[in-house]
Amino acid sequence: MKRKHLINLREEKDWYQRDVVARLKEKHNLDITVSYYGMIETGKRTPRLELALAIADVFNVKPNDIFFYETKQQKVV
Repeated sequence: MKRKHLINLREEKDWYQRDVVARLKEKHNLDITVSYYGMIETGKRTPRLELALAIADVFNVKPNDIFFYETKQQKVV
């Protein structure tokens, strides 16, 4: 499942995926590839907790706002 909110947050800042990766390195000393970040956006990969918290921090939002959504029946990860 594509993480549309994450993509929208990035596009609202007029950033490319490489910009997010650079900010993760600068601010949190986390070194990931642009390809891996792209897989996070498309939902093909789920980041470890440390990385999920850092991504949320870069966008100044709660991790739940990006990585979880609720349906009427259950919480989906």
